Amino acid sequence: MKEVLAGFGVDRGVTDHALELDAILQAWRRRMQKRELGTMALQELGLPLDLPKLDVMIAIWAPSNEFGATGEEETMVATIAARLGIDPSRASRLVTELIAEGYAARAVSQQDARRTIVTLTDKGNAVVTAVRNIKYLVLGTYLSDWTEEEMATLTPLLQRLTTWADEVGTVAPDRFRDEIAALRAELNRHLG
Repeated sequence: MKEVLAGFGVDRGVTDHALELDAILQAWRRRMQKRELGTMALQELGLPLDLPKLDVMIAIWAPSNEFGATGEEETMVATIAARLGIDPSRASRLVTELIAEGYAARAVSQQDARRTIVTLTDKGNAVVTAVRNIKYLVLGTYLSDWTEEEMATLTPLLQRLTTWADEVGTVAPDRFRDEIAALRAELNRHLG
C-alpha cells in the first residue's frame, strides 16, 4: 500500500501516521458504538430509557457545546432529525414515545404559530441533566490527569479531524477522481 500511495504523491511517513491513526479510530469507533458511558449512566440512574431516546432528549435540550448555534433555535422534529442525522420519521416516532412517557411535550412556536415545537418537560430536563452530569464527571475525572497543554492541543486537533470527516465523503470522489479510477482499474484486473 505504501508504494501505491507513494506513487500518488503521499509521503511514506504520512502513510505511516495515517495507518496508525486509522487503527486508533477503528478501535475508538468499536468502543463508541457500544455507548458504554451512556448505557452506564442510564442503568446507574435506574432510568427505563434506551440510548436513541436519550439522544433525542439531548437533541431537544441542544447543548451548544454539541450542536453549536443550532441549539438557539426552536426545536421541531425536523430540527431533531438534522441534529442527530436520522430520518425525520424515526425522529417523529421517538418524540411521540417521549411525549407519551412524559419526557417531552409539543407546543406552539412563539415565532410562527403554524409550527409545532418540541420541548423537554421538567422530568426530561432532569434526566438530561443527570446523565450529562455523570458523563462529565467521568470525562472530567479522566482529563484531570492531563496537562492544560495536552487538552489545549487535543481539542482543536479533534475538531479539525471532525471537520475533515464531515467533508471527506463529498470531497474525496471529486478530488481523487483520477487516483480512484486507477485503483478501480487495478481492482478490476484482479477480479477478472
